[in-house]
Amino acid sequence: MDLLGKLEILADAAKYDASCASSGTDKRNSLGRDGGIGSTEGMGICHAYAPDGRCISLLKILLTNACIYDCLYCVNRRSSNVKRARFTIEEVVTLTLGFYRRNCIEGLFLSSGIIRTPDYTMEQVIGVARCLREEHGFRGYIHLKTIPDADPELLAEAGKYADRLSINVELPSREGLGALAPEKDFAGIRRTMGRMRLRIEAGRETSHTGRRAPRFSPAGQSTQVIVGADASSDRDILDMSTNLYGSYGLKRVYYSAFSPIPDASAALPPKAAPLVREHRLYQADWLLRFYGFAADELATDAAGNMPLAIDPKLAWALEHRENFPTDVNKATREQLLRVPGMGVKSVDRLIRARRFRGLRLDDLARLRLPMGKVMPWVVTVDHRARGLDSVTLGKPAPQQGELLL
Repeated sequence: MDLLGKLEILADAAKYDASCASSGTDKRNSLGRDGGIGSTEGMGICHAYAPDGRCISLLKILLTNACIYDCLYCVNRRSSNVKRARFTIEEVVTLTLGFYRRNCIEGLFLSSGIIRTPDYTMEQVIGVARCLREEHGFRGYIHLKTIPDADPELLAEAGKYADRLSINVELPSREGLGALAPEKDFAGIRRTMGRMRLRIEAGRETSHTGRRAPRFSPAGQSTQVIVGADASSDRDILDMSTNLYGSYGLKRVYYSAFSPIPDASAALPPKAAPLVREHRLYQADWLLRFYGFAADELATDAAGNMPLAIDPKLAWALEHRENFPTDVNKATREQLLRVPGMGVKSVDRLIRARRFRGLRLDDLARLRLPMGKVMPWVVTVDHRARGLDSVTLGKPAPQQGELLL
């Protein structure tokens, strides 16, 4: 099979991995004394910016879609009837440098199925990163998907070359992983995450003499969880995420809605999980990390799932109307972050602006707040929302200066 044929198969196979993002890395500029190719900063490629940082264009591929494991939810499982392909180390390096020189990418996301043994596979993945860094002076972004069963020393070596490492937890619960991926070790994944956290934190320390520790995965670690493949509720998933952020220092947890695969096992759901459920989990994840919410505060039904019709912050506000309306000129930052329609940056701008005068509706509009979402919940110098008990989803947004009755 030629290189283009392999790329078609292995790029398509990598689309199921959502844990591919670049925010949080340090800057390596190719204009320094040591020269080199590429940069995680700089011009030449279009960037899309998100509230948590920068998202750069990456070559996202698998080293191979062959695998010795038989995880029921995975299209690349051992028993799957899919066309297989495998890159050599040199082929991945050639593709990465070629796409970079054409300004198509700014870095590499590399994952792989497990071939021969976890250690052998990890050695191959590290070989790509080592070749790019040491032989070609590549300064672009590299994200490596690591294998928890691999030798800890291999994982330590991966962190020398990668900006970010990730290990997929796959499913929220031990029971779910045991039923759908019995060859994977729930406790082993957590142990590996713990080791990686210690190395990442050690890499950020400075000795008493001022010497920096050796660089290790400066953009931290991330993971991915499949939503809807087992019976785990939104509350179960968010409790898991809270634990991962707190105990293992993860930068991101990515949520991937389950999608049926060819020749699927009867143990899997017959239908795909709603994409809006994945979206609501991302919104809730944002509330946990940046807005001061706890997982048990978010509104859920008896089964532990969030409403799909409205976002989780609005659902919380509707359940806690006694906390509103919020006076934007007096409220604390924590109170303002609970107002539907107000984001972290807009709240910080609002707090700076109110130092100079009492804020009016016109001021909120100039701060680019979504007035239709915000007005039912706030008090300004010239506006006071009333009658919150009558707020309904289908009711038209009040006009500027109008009281909500």
